[in-house]
Amino acid sequence: MLTDYENWLSFSPYRISQQEKESLYLPYLNELTDYHRHQCPPYNHALQIFNYKKATTLSEIPFIPISIFKNMTLKSIPEKDIFKIITSSGTSGQAVSHIYLDQKNAQTQQQALCVLGQQILGSKRLPTLIIDTPEVLTNRKSFNARSAAILGFSLFAKKKYFALHPDLSLNMDVLNEIKQYATQPFFIFGFTFMIWRYFYEALHQCQYTLDLSNAILIHGGGWKKMSHIAVSPNTFKTNLQNQTQLRHIYNYYGMAEQTGCIYIECEYGHLHASIFSDIIIRHPQTFVPCKTNETGIIQVLTPLATAYPGHSILTEDRGILLGIDDCPCGRKGKYFNVLGRIPHTELRGCSDVYR
Repeated sequence: MLTDYENWLSFSPYRISQQEKESLYLPYLNELTDYHRHQCPPYNHALQIFNYKKATTLSEIPFIPISIFKNMTLKSIPEKDIFKIITSSGTSGQAVSHIYLDQKNAQTQQQALCVLGQQILGSKRLPTLIIDTPEVLTNRKSFNARSAAILGFSLFAKKKYFALHPDLSLNMDVLNEIKQYATQPFFIFGFTFMIWRYFYEALHQCQYTLDLSNAILIHGGGWKKMSHIAVSPNTFKTNLQNQTQLRHIYNYYGMAEQTGCIYIECEYGHLHASIFSDIIIRHPQTFVPCKTNETGIIQVLTPLATAYPGHSILTEDRGILLGIDDCPCGRKGKYFNVLGRIPHTELRGCSDVYR
């Protein structure tokens, strides 16, 4: 049995210093590594290949490449306990990750997402506009990253509205209906490319005026596709503000392999690790941890991956550590920026694929 970690859900997510956090993480992640070794034979085999030894620092916690979830079944629970399967998005013909959750692990990830979302949205449920089509939620047992995120953020919804028809055209009836919320707080959620392509560009093309000055937009994923059409984060924000008067826009970084453990952007444009997750930036050739302001590959860690060995993953994303415990926003812990995918890796984004 694993040590009880659920009291962490009661912690303020950004009040603990990095030193305090690592004193919590190191013994627990060592315990979690050992637990998954005994519960998941393929994971144990991977550790044997890398000559695994118990970690004495957080950077020594063994990691596995994120692509392994596309090629192997990695789970530490019996078949009968599978409550939900999360899949990453992938283009036609590409392999996708399969993440197996039991009910407890799914609930914990959902609770973590709720705690993090409340830092921006508050504790009251809000009218919510989802920049997607309701058909994305058709299968409640098996979700891809896009549908899982929509369902997760629906926790904050007092009433849900979907901005798009099944063919991804604007639902003008819905847009007209949400005008009633122009003078009150309002939540908008969607994936970055979906928002740009099917919301912003469509509004701009038909010259439809929408006052979203009181709305809060949280979005993530799809920046590789955005870079292909030469849309930077600053362009994304500026154009949305000009078209809809949106002033409160928050990007986040996350992945299907660690659902719920998202890294949300602060008012200074920095992504923050919370009590539920951490990062290490590693040199792309030596895998030695990078220093502040050095570019490398992002490793993500979380104590919440108990049903599968996803507590320490090397991603395919480049990032840069900006600082520790000293962001002007006041949040403790590490803060960083994501610079895009490692060149020549396969396209694998939460919102890069749509129909």
